[in-house]
Amino acid sequence: MARALRLVARNRAGPSQVPWQRRVKGHVRVHDYTKGIFAILFAGVVWGTTGTAATFAPDVSAAAIGAAAMGIGGLAQALFALRGITRARAELWHHRRLVLVGALAVAVYPLAFYGSMRLAGVTVGTVITIGSAPLLSAVIEYLLDHTRLTARWIAGASIGLVGMVLISLAERVSDLGIIGADEVPLGIALGLLGGLTYALYSWTARKVMLGGVPSSVAMGATFGIGGVMLLPVLLGTGGPFLASWGNAAVGIYMALVPMFLGYLAYGYGLARVQASTATTITLLEPVVAAMLAIVVVGERLPFMGWLGVGLIIGCLAIITAPSRRPK
Repeated sequence: MARALRLVARNRAGPSQVPWQRRVKGHVRVHDYTKGIFAILFAGVVWGTTGTAATFAPDVSAAAIGAAAMGIGGLAQALFALRGITRARAELWHHRRLVLVGALAVAVYPLAFYGSMRLAGVTVGTVITIGSAPLLSAVIEYLLDHTRLTARWIAGASIGLVGMVLISLAERVSDLGIIGADEVPLGIALGLLGGLTYALYSWTARKVMLGGVPSSVAMGATFGIGGVMLLPVLLGTGGPFLASWGNAAVGIYMALVPMFLGYLAYGYGLARVQASTATTITLLEPVVAAMLAIVVVGERLPFMGWLGVGLIIGCLAIITAPSRRPK
């Protein structure tokens, strides 16, 4: 009799409540995923302005630009999340290796990225750095998380690599007169290093978030420590920022808008999508950078370079083609 009553109660509650709860949870999950994508798109747009902004401070070295942007921006993120960092100090200590590896990657990334743009040009430096990051993110997830590489990813990666090679070759034969041909290979190498460090700190930050740490806290701790690492570089190279109001304005803009606001948005999105997906979405950044470099800076890219840009956009379309369920 008792068993029969339990069955009746379960039948009354089950059909009317459980499916409804699943639908609500599924709706919330999809809604969060969509908000995460839009947050990352916003980050990609504001990041796309950094290369052009840096050209307005030609007397400031790439090391100083990078150290000011990520150093001050990282410290601002840490201050913004200070209360949460204090509350989550036990969880952060538990994930201290991930946080430290991510912070080291944060410290190396701007030096490599802005050095690449200074040596290879805004368009090529941005495309190589940001274009390689999704591929390297997927490799990191494959090696460390044992995420399977799909045929679609392999096809997209191959197309993206061809696109990056075409852009690099196009820059070598262009007549920009802005950069020296001998500097381009080093700029490309720095761009690949930037892509690797970008992929690495995206992966470590997401792992910390998946461990139960809020996104603003994970990003604030990682970027705050990385910012401290960059302070000696800023102190040693940042003198030109004080030489003119224009240089100072560039430094303030880089630290507060692309780095502080951009990475807050990126961290929000990274808590909701995989690192390889997030870095792929930010392939919007080189498109914005290329348009601004052409319109504002006056750079020109030969047909081969535009073909390479098109292939990278094709790589983005292939890798981010929607699956049946968001991850």
